[in-house]
Amino acid sequence: MNKFLIIQTAFTGDVVLATAIIEKLHSHYPGAQIDFLLRKGNEGLLQNHPLIKNLLVWDKQDHKNRNLLKIAWRVRKEHYTHIINIHRFSTSGFITFLSGAKHKAGFDKNPFSFCYTKKVKHIISAPYTQNFIHEVQRNQELIDDITDHDASLPQLYPGVADYDLVKQYQTVPYVCVAPSSVWFTKQFPKEKWIELISLLPASHAIYLLGAPADSLLADSILNGNLHKNVKNLCGTLSFLQSAALMQRAEMNYTNDSAPLHFASAINAPITAVFCSTVPAFGFGPLRENGRVVEIADRLYCRPCGLHGHKACPEGHFRCALEITNEQLLWWTSKTI
Repeated sequence: MNKFLIIQTAFTGDVVLATAIIEKLHSHYPGAQIDFLLRKGNEGLLQNHPLIKNLLVWDKQDHKNRNLLKIAWRVRKEHYTHIINIHRFSTSGFITFLSGAKHKAGFDKNPFSFCYTKKVKHIISAPYTQNFIHEVQRNQELIDDITDHDASLPQLYPGVADYDLVKQYQTVPYVCVAPSSVWFTKQFPKEKWIELISLLPASHAIYLLGAPADSLLADSILNGNLHKNVKNLCGTLSFLQSAALMQRAEMNYTNDSAPLHFASAINAPITAVFCSTVPAFGFGPLRENGRVVEIADRLYCRPCGLHGHKACPEGHFRCALEITNEQLLWWTSKTI
């Protein structure tokens, strides 16, 4: 029997996009065992996933190296036939190297790629390429020799309890806003969020989503807003509960960040605000009900990096500040 392990120990959004690999493998090998290895903190994303047998969790924060050896030893004892390593850094390569799997697939940028039986060149498209490669298609190249060339869509599976919990917020039409990002230059400014929310239909509730660490930002947005029905839910909902709430929203607003990929994984409407990064990097919406909003002009300094910065390198942050409300309100009939 085929026994697959998918490794993605990067950030939350990367794990969501990696779920497309689960879907594709299951469609071609319905009787196979599929396990997934991720970093501690992201396990809630795949909790009770119907296609995953075992979820392996690596604690990277506490005793990182000791825990790395433990998880590598566990992987080796499982005798996987296939390791699909989406992560591009040495720690996951080390686990793959020691796994003993006959088939080991990963990207060439991993320092342990010498041990792979299938090595794929990791390509990021040029910034303004029209026919760019999306991350799910990049990942699909790791398994196209054992499946096919067409990428599946990522999928998240909120449970009945998740849907039941968010019903309390669904008594009126609503919009979800995930205002935060790890990187400053990927985050739409607080003042711009306040301005946008103040223009959203008064008949709608506005829910601010994010981690507990995002609550301070959400409070400052709430306190500066003229809209009368804004609620800060940062830190009160799990990943899957947030996804369940987003699924039935009239619209979801996010940065180029993990909640954008939640929307793709549950087929929720999404307006993704791209500031310093560009969709051609391969992390935009995947469904027809998704739209990217970005500055109209091609700035000489944009993109300023693949992941963003803690401050605008040029000091003007035009890529965010010059995005207009007209662009963001494309889905409403409101005249501003």
